[in-house]
Amino acid sequence: MTTDIPNFIYGTAWKKEATTNLVELALQSGFRAIDTANQMKHYSEALVGEALLNSGIKREEIWLQSKFTSLDGQDYRLPYDPKADLTTQVEQSFTSSLENLHTDYLDSYLLHGPYNFPLLGEEDVEVWAAIEGLYESGKAKMIGISNVNLKQLEMLFESSSIKPHFVQNRCYANRGWDEGVRNFCQQNQIHYQGFSLLTANPQILQNLAILELAKKYQTEAEQIIFRFSQQIGIIPLTGTSDETHMKTDLSISDFELLSKEISLIKNL
Repeated sequence: MTTDIPNFIYGTAWKKEATTNLVELALQSGFRAIDTANQMKHYSEALVGEALLNSGIKREEIWLQSKFTSLDGQDYRLPYDPKADLTTQVEQSFTSSLENLHTDYLDSYLLHGPYNFPLLGEEDVEVWAAIEGLYESGKAKMIGISNVNLKQLEMLFESSSIKPHFVQNRCYANRGWDEGVRNFCQQNQIHYQGFSLLTANPQILQNLAILELAKKYQTEAEQIIFRFSQQIGIIPLTGTSDETHMKTDLSISDFELLSKEISLIKNL
Protein backbone atom coordinates (compact mmCIF):
# COMPACT_ATOMS: atom_id res chain seq x y z
CA MET A 1 0.00 0.00 0.00
CA THR A 2 1.30 3.44 -0.92
CA THR A 3 0.98 6.00 1.85
CA ASP A 4 2.65 8.79 -0.09
CA ILE A 5 0.61 11.89 -0.85
CA PRO A 6 0.62 12.36 -4.63
CA ASN A 7 1.86 15.60 -6.18
CA PHE A 8 -0.16 15.16 -9.38
CA ILE A 9 -3.42 13.25 -9.98
CA TYR A 10 -4.99 12.01 -13.19
CA GLY A 11 -8.73 12.77 -13.21
CA THR A 12 -11.17 10.50 -15.05
CA ALA A 13 -14.36 12.57 -15.28
CA TRP A 14 -16.18 12.94 -18.61
CA LYS A 15 -14.08 10.31 -20.42
CA LYS A 16 -17.04 8.00 -21.17
CA GLU A 17 -16.07 5.01 -23.36
CA ALA A 18 -12.53 6.39 -23.78
CA THR A 19 -11.86 5.98 -20.05
CA THR A 20 -10.00 2.67 -20.24
CA ASN A 21 -7.61 3.75 -22.98
CA LEU A 22 -6.93 7.14 -21.43
CA VAL A 23 -6.26 5.79 -17.94
CA GLU A 24 -3.94 3.17 -19.43
CA LEU A 25 -2.17 5.95 -21.34
CA ALA A 26 -1.87 8.07 -18.19
CA LEU A 27 -0.34 5.14 -16.31
CA GLN A 28 2.05 4.41 -19.17
CA SER A 29 3.04 8.08 -19.16
CA GLY A 30 3.97 7.88 -15.50
CA PHE A 31 0.90 8.87 -13.50
CA ARG A 32 0.49 6.82 -10.33
CA ALA A 33 -2.48 8.64 -8.77
CA ILE A 34 -5.97 8.20 -10.22
CA ASP A 35 -9.17 10.00 -9.24
CA THR A 36 -12.64 8.69 -10.06
CA ALA A 37 -16.16 8.51 -8.57
CA ASN A 38 -19.05 6.05 -8.42
CA GLN A 39 -21.21 8.43 -10.43
CA MET A 40 -22.05 7.13 -13.90
CA LYS A 41 -23.47 10.51 -14.87
CA HIS A 42 -19.91 11.87 -15.16
CA TYR A 43 -17.54 8.94 -14.57
CA SER A 44 -17.01 5.37 -15.75
CA GLU A 45 -15.51 3.84 -12.63
CA ALA A 46 -15.67 0.26 -13.92
CA LEU A 47 -13.66 1.27 -16.99
CA VAL A 48 -11.04 2.79 -14.68
CA GLY A 49 -10.87 -0.60 -13.01
CA GLU A 50 -10.44 -2.27 -16.38
CA ALA A 51 -7.49 0.02 -17.12
CA LEU A 52 -5.92 -0.82 -13.76
CA LEU A 53 -6.17 -4.54 -14.53
CA ASN A 54 -4.71 -4.05 -18.01
CA SER A 55 -1.83 -1.91 -16.79
CA GLY A 56 0.17 -4.68 -15.20
CA ILE A 57 1.13 -2.28 -12.42
CA LYS A 58 0.88 -3.58 -8.87
CA ARG A 59 -2.05 -2.23 -6.87
CA GLU A 60 0.21 -0.96 -4.11
CA GLU A 61 2.07 1.23 -6.61
CA ILE A 62 -1.10 3.16 -7.53
CA TRP A 63 -2.79 5.77 -5.35
CA LEU A 64 -6.51 5.39 -5.97
CA GLN A 65 -9.30 7.78 -4.98
CA SER A 66 -13.06 7.55 -5.46
CA LYS A 67 -16.12 9.35 -4.15
CA PHE A 68 -19.60 8.89 -2.74
CA THR A 69 -22.13 10.95 -4.71
CA SER A 70 -25.56 11.89 -3.34
CA LEU A 71 -28.79 11.02 -5.10
CA ASP A 72 -29.10 14.57 -6.45
CA GLY A 73 -25.78 14.17 -8.25
CA GLN A 74 -26.66 10.86 -9.90
CA ASP A 75 -28.68 9.85 -12.92
CA TYR A 76 -30.81 6.68 -13.09
CA ARG A 77 -27.73 4.40 -12.88
CA LEU A 78 -27.36 4.23 -9.13
CA PRO A 79 -24.65 2.41 -7.13
CA TYR A 80 -26.96 2.05 -4.12
CA ASP A 81 -30.59 1.59 -3.11
CA PRO A 82 -32.16 5.08 -3.21
CA LYS A 83 -34.67 4.03 -0.54
CA ALA A 84 -31.98 2.93 1.89
CA ASP A 85 -30.78 5.18 4.71
CA LEU A 86 -27.73 7.32 3.94
CA THR A 87 -25.31 5.19 5.93
CA THR A 88 -26.34 2.14 3.93
CA GLN A 89 -26.05 4.11 0.67
CA VAL A 90 -22.46 5.03 1.52
CA GLU A 91 -21.61 1.43 2.38
CA GLN A 92 -23.25 0.10 -0.80
CA SER A 93 -21.55 2.68 -3.00
CA PHE A 94 -18.16 2.00 -1.43
CA THR A 95 -18.55 -1.76 -1.89
CA SER A 96 -19.51 -1.16 -5.50
CA SER A 97 -16.42 1.02 -5.97
CA LEU A 98 -14.15 -1.72 -4.64
CA GLU A 99 -15.73 -4.18 -7.09
CA ASN A 100 -15.47 -1.73 -10.01
CA LEU A 101 -11.82 -1.02 -9.25
CA HIS A 102 -10.82 -4.62 -8.41
CA THR A 103 -9.35 -3.71 -5.05
CA ASP A 104 -10.02 -4.30 -1.37
CA TYR A 105 -9.13 -0.76 -0.25
CA LEU A 106 -8.98 2.82 -1.48
CA ASP A 107 -6.19 5.22 -0.71
CA SER A 108 -8.69 8.06 -0.45
CA TYR A 109 -12.48 8.32 -0.34
CA LEU A 110 -14.34 11.60 -0.65
CA LEU A 111 -17.82 12.92 -0.12
CA HIS A 112 -18.42 14.28 -3.61
CA GLY A 113 -20.21 17.34 -2.28
CA PRO A 114 -22.30 18.45 0.70
CA TYR A 115 -26.04 17.84 0.70
CA ASN A 116 -26.75 21.34 1.96
CA PHE A 117 -25.74 24.91 1.07
CA PRO A 118 -24.32 27.27 2.22
CA LEU A 119 -23.83 25.34 5.49
CA LEU A 120 -23.81 21.65 6.36
CA GLY A 121 -26.95 19.82 7.47
CA GLU A 122 -28.02 16.57 9.12
CA GLU A 123 -27.47 14.57 5.93
CA ASP A 124 -23.87 15.69 5.75
CA VAL A 125 -23.28 14.69 9.37
CA GLU A 126 -24.71 11.21 8.78
CA VAL A 127 -22.79 10.62 5.56
CA TRP A 128 -19.51 11.84 7.05
CA ALA A 129 -19.98 9.48 10.01
CA ALA A 130 -20.41 6.61 7.54
CA ILE A 131 -17.23 7.66 5.72
CA GLU A 132 -15.43 7.81 9.07
CA GLY A 133 -16.56 4.22 9.56
CA LEU A 134 -14.89 3.22 6.30
CA TYR A 135 -11.70 4.87 7.47
CA GLU A 136 -11.86 3.08 10.82
CA SER A 137 -12.36 -0.24 9.00
CA GLY A 138 -9.06 0.32 7.16
CA LYS A 139 -10.71 0.06 3.77
CA ALA A 140 -10.37 3.81 3.13
CA LYS A 141 -6.87 4.88 4.07
CA MET A 142 -7.69 8.61 3.98
CA ILE A 143 -10.97 10.53 3.66
CA GLY A 144 -12.11 13.94 2.54
CA ILE A 145 -14.67 16.15 0.87
CA SER A 146 -15.08 17.83 -2.52
CA ASN A 147 -16.89 20.94 -3.73
CA VAL A 148 -16.94 22.53 -0.29
CA ASN A 149 -16.95 26.17 0.79
CA LEU A 150 -15.02 27.59 3.73
CA LYS A 151 -17.94 27.68 6.18
CA GLN A 152 -18.84 24.08 5.40
CA LEU A 153 -15.25 22.98 5.81
CA GLU A 154 -14.97 24.77 9.15
CA MET A 155 -18.16 23.08 10.34
CA LEU A 156 -16.97 19.66 9.22
CA PHE A 157 -13.60 20.12 10.88
CA GLU A 158 -15.20 21.25 14.12
CA SER A 159 -17.85 18.53 14.33
CA SER A 160 -16.07 15.46 12.97
CA SER A 161 -14.37 12.75 14.97
CA ILE A 162 -11.95 12.10 12.13
CA LYS A 163 -10.81 15.26 10.40
CA PRO A 164 -10.73 15.35 6.59
CA HIS A 165 -7.37 14.50 5.06
CA PHE A 166 -8.27 15.99 1.69
CA VAL A 167 -10.32 18.75 0.14
CA GLN A 168 -10.89 18.69 -3.63
CA ASN A 169 -12.23 21.91 -5.15
CA ARG A 170 -12.52 23.71 -8.45
CA CYS A 171 -9.97 26.54 -8.59
CA TYR A 172 -10.74 29.94 -10.08
CA ALA A 173 -7.97 32.49 -10.55
CA ASN A 174 -10.42 35.37 -10.18
CA ARG A 175 -11.35 34.03 -6.72
CA GLY A 176 -7.78 33.93 -5.48
CA TRP A 177 -7.33 30.27 -6.41
CA ASP A 178 -9.76 29.36 -3.60
CA GLU A 179 -7.53 31.16 -1.11
CA GLY A 180 -9.80 30.94 1.93
CA VAL A 181 -10.25 27.18 1.72
CA ARG A 182 -6.58 26.66 0.83
CA ASN A 183 -5.42 28.67 3.82
CA PHE A 184 -7.69 26.71 6.15
CA CYS A 185 -6.31 23.48 4.74
CA GLN A 186 -2.71 24.60 5.22
CA GLN A 187 -3.42 25.65 8.80
CA ASN A 188 -5.04 22.30 9.63
CA GLN A 189 -2.85 19.78 7.79
CA ILE A 190 -5.45 19.07 5.11
CA HIS A 191 -4.15 18.31 1.64
CA TYR A 192 -5.80 20.46 -1.03
CA GLN A 193 -6.53 19.03 -4.48
CA GLY A 194 -7.38 21.50 -7.26
CA PHE A 195 -9.34 20.60 -10.38
CA SER A 196 -10.32 22.63 -13.46
CA LEU A 197 -7.13 24.64 -13.02
CA LEU A 198 -7.05 25.10 -16.79
CA THR A 199 -10.68 24.85 -17.89
CA ALA A 200 -11.89 27.28 -15.21
CA ASN A 201 -9.24 29.83 -16.16
CA PRO A 202 -8.96 30.10 -19.96
CA GLN A 203 -8.10 33.78 -19.74
CA ILE A 204 -5.05 33.02 -17.64
CA LEU A 205 -3.64 30.71 -20.29
CA GLN A 206 -3.67 33.63 -22.74
CA ASN A 207 -2.17 36.11 -20.31
CA LEU A 208 1.01 37.71 -21.63
CA ALA A 209 2.82 37.31 -18.30
CA ILE A 210 2.07 33.57 -18.29
CA LEU A 211 3.20 33.25 -21.90
CA GLU A 212 6.44 35.02 -21.03
CA LEU A 213 7.04 32.62 -18.16
CA ALA A 214 6.36 29.68 -20.46
CA LYS A 215 8.95 31.04 -22.85
CA LYS A 216 11.47 31.57 -20.03
CA TYR A 217 11.10 28.01 -18.71
CA GLN A 218 10.78 26.49 -22.19
CA THR A 219 7.42 24.93 -21.51
CA GLU A 220 3.74 25.77 -22.08
CA ALA A 221 1.27 27.99 -20.25
CA GLU A 222 -0.55 24.93 -18.90
CA GLN A 223 2.59 23.67 -17.20
CA ILE A 224 3.25 27.08 -15.66
CA ILE A 225 -0.17 26.94 -14.01
CA PHE A 226 0.33 23.39 -12.78
CA ARG A 227 3.76 24.20 -11.35
CA PHE A 228 2.40 27.37 -9.74
CA SER A 229 -0.37 25.34 -8.13
CA GLN A 230 2.07 22.81 -6.68
CA GLN A 231 4.26 25.57 -5.27
CA ILE A 232 1.34 27.18 -3.43
CA GLY A 233 0.26 23.89 -1.88
CA ILE A 234 -2.24 22.54 -4.41
CA ILE A 235 -2.17 18.96 -5.66
CA PRO A 236 -3.27 19.49 -9.28
CA LEU A 237 -5.60 17.22 -11.20
CA THR A 238 -5.41 16.96 -14.95
CA GLY A 239 -7.78 15.15 -17.25
CA THR A 240 -5.84 15.64 -20.45
CA SER A 241 -6.35 13.12 -23.24
CA ASP A 242 -3.09 14.07 -24.95
CA GLU A 243 -0.12 11.77 -24.33
CA THR A 244 2.41 14.55 -24.92
CA HIS A 245 0.66 16.76 -22.36
CA MET A 246 0.58 13.89 -19.87
CA LYS A 247 4.35 13.53 -20.06
CA THR A 248 4.96 17.29 -20.07
CA ASP A 249 2.72 17.70 -17.02
CA LEU A 250 4.78 15.18 -15.10
CA SER A 251 8.03 16.97 -15.98
CA ILE A 252 7.13 20.24 -14.24
CA SER A 253 9.36 19.47 -11.29
CA ASP A 254 12.25 20.22 -13.66
CA PHE A 255 11.77 23.93 -13.00
CA GLU A 256 10.78 26.13 -10.07
CA LEU A 257 9.02 29.48 -10.24
CA LEU A 258 10.53 32.38 -8.35
CA SER A 259 8.58 33.85 -5.43
CA LYS A 260 7.94 37.06 -7.39
CA GLU A 261 6.55 34.97 -10.26
CA ILE A 262 4.24 33.12 -7.88
CA SER A 263 3.01 36.45 -6.50
CA LEU A 264 2.41 37.69 -10.02
CA ILE A 265 0.25 34.67 -10.90
CA LYS A 266 -1.65 34.89 -7.61
CA ASN A 267 -2.68 38.43 -8.47
CA LEU A 268 -3.60 38.05 -12.14
